[in-house]
Amino acid sequence: MAPALRRINSLFLTLELCSRRNLSVAVSLRVASKGEKASQYAQGETHFGFETVKEEEKSSKVHKVFEEVAHNYDKMNDCMSFGIHRIWKDIFMQRLSPVYGTRLLDVGGGTGDIAFRYVKYLENSTASLDPNQAESHVTISDINKEMLDVGKTRASENGILTSAKRVNCSVDWLEADAEKLPLPDNNFTAYTIAFCIRNVTHPQKALEEAYRVLRPGGRFLCLEFSHVENEALRWLYDQYSFQVIPAMGQLVAGQWKPYQYLVESIRQFPAQEEFKEMIEAAGFRCVTYENLNFGVVAIHSGFKL
Repeated sequence: MAPALRRINSLFLTLELCSRRNLSVAVSLRVASKGEKASQYAQGETHFGFETVKEEEKSSKVHKVFEEVAHNYDKMNDCMSFGIHRIWKDIFMQRLSPVYGTRLLDVGGGTGDIAFRYVKYLENSTASLDPNQAESHVTISDINKEMLDVGKTRASENGILTSAKRVNCSVDWLEADAEKLPLPDNNFTAYTIAFCIRNVTHPQKALEEAYRVLRPGGRFLCLEFSHVENEALRWLYDQYSFQVIPAMGQLVAGQWKPYQYLVESIRQFPAQEEFKEMIEAAGFRCVTYENLNFGVVAIHSGFKL
C-alpha cells in the first residue's frame, strides 16, 4: 500500500474512534436533566465543548479556534452545511426586515455575513423613503481580530462599502468581547448575533449587554445551532456531526480539533425553550423562536420594551 494511502487510512481510523467516543458522550449529555448538566461544573468552571475548563480559560481557547479557522471559514461553512447556511442567514435578515435609519450592532460577525446582508437588504429595499433622509449604520463586532480582517477584505473585494455609501449607511468595525461591549447604553435599534453566542463564556452576560445597548423598542435577533426534536433525525444528525464534520475539517481545512469543538459546543448549548427563558431573564419581552430544518438551527427574537 502506498505511504500516502496508508496515512489517509490511518487518519480516518483515528477520526472514527474519536468520533464514536464523542458521540457516546453527546448521547449521555442529552439525557441529563438541566439540573444535572449545571451541577457537573464546579464554581469557576465551564465547558469548552465536552472538556471542562476554568472560566478564564474558555475565552482564549475559543479565540484560538477562530484564529485557526478564519481563512477557511466560508469554505468550511459551505462544505459542512452544503451551502444551506447561506439560506439560513438570508431568512435571518428577512426576519429582521431592516429599514432606512436602522442602527444595527452585529456581534460575533467578523467575517461580515450578516452585516453585508443588511447593507444589501437596504440597497434592494423598495421603500419610498429616500435613504439620504435617514442615515443607517452597522457596527460589526468580533472578539477575534483575524475574523475582522477577513471581513474587511471581503467588504473591499465585494463592493460592500460602495453599496453602503449608496444607501447612506456608515460601517464600523469593533474588536470587542460580547460580555463587555465598549458601547453606550440605548445606542442601537437592532442587535444581531449569528452562530456566536454558544461560544461565549457567560451567555447570560452577553444577553444582558445586548439589552443594555439597545434602545427602547429595539430588537434582539439570534441565529444559532439548536436541538433536533425528532429522534430519528437527531440520530442521523449526530452521525453526520461527529463522524463526518471533523474529518471534513481535516481534509478540507487541515484542521480537526476546531471542528470537533464545533459539534461539541452545539450539543452543550441550551435547547430552544431554555434559551428563550434566558432571553426573557435578560429583560426582553415578546420572546419567540422559529426552528429551521427541524431545529438544526433556530432564530430567537425579543424586544426591549
